[in-house]
Amino acid sequence: MTTQTKKAPGRPPKAQPAAQPAAQPAAAPKKNLFKREERAEEHKEYEVSKGGGVVFMLPQKGVTVYDAEKDTVREIRYCPNEPSIWSDEQGDKAVRQSVIFRDKRLFVPKEKPNLREFMERHPGNAANGGKLFKEVNKKKDAENELQKEFALNDAVSKIRDTRIEDLLAVALYYNVNINVSASDIRFNLLQIAKRKPNEFMQAFDSPQVSARATLIQAKDWQLINVKQDGVYWFDSNKLIVSVPVGQEPMDVAVRFCLTEKGASVLSSLEERLEGLA
Repeated sequence: MTTQTKKAPGRPPKAQPAAQPAAQPAAAPKKNLFKREERAEEHKEYEVSKGGGVVFMLPQKGVTVYDAEKDTVREIRYCPNEPSIWSDEQGDKAVRQSVIFRDKRLFVPKEKPNLREFMERHPGNAANGGKLFKEVNKKKDAENELQKEFALNDAVSKIRDTRIEDLLAVALYYNVNINVSASDIRFNLLQIAKRKPNEFMQAFDSPQVSARATLIQAKDWQLINVKQDGVYWFDSNKLIVSVPVGQEPMDVAVRFCLTEKGASVLSSLEERLEGLA
């Protein structure tokens, strides 16, 4: 009799994981189809700071500047036929030429590097602390104006999007009347922001602004009494901080509250104001 061997039941085949979709290649950045080449200024422009009239002649006689390389004071003068502006490096036949502004403007081409250096080193240049003339940097002026516009745009957005309750501290700091409609408060803050947008934006994170707002509110709620000689607790008439002669009491109180000694006073006022809300 033939014995048949039983085969162990086979395991069911493992399910094959579903094929993952092939990763799509990242989209290539679009090619720049615009032809653009930023060109550097080929000449420098200077303008008379004040006055000048139709024709203004820049002083050249006896003009001396400090030369850091040689650690000494040296005379400079513009001579077109000389490569150097230092008088002690110029030849015997050097001829000085007048530097003339016409209609308050002077254009110095790149082909005159000695004149450029003379203008840059001249003590009358505003960059050197002078008051006669200054360089007209249109690129820098454009960048500065752009930053001002961006800052103003940020300030406008801040005034528009911030809850009116969160604008009150800054409003009090700038002496804006808060006992009017929300629209009036925003409008008045906008006029301030237009004049100094950067300073206005910094006010929202300033501890001085927050402390002043708290003190003004405490004064209005009769928690403190602000006098010319000092700031007192209204209920007990106890002195909080004395005010030196000739100083503004509120300014002194703000500075005091931002010290370690006055921090407890500021904290107490904030708690009491919250209880009144």
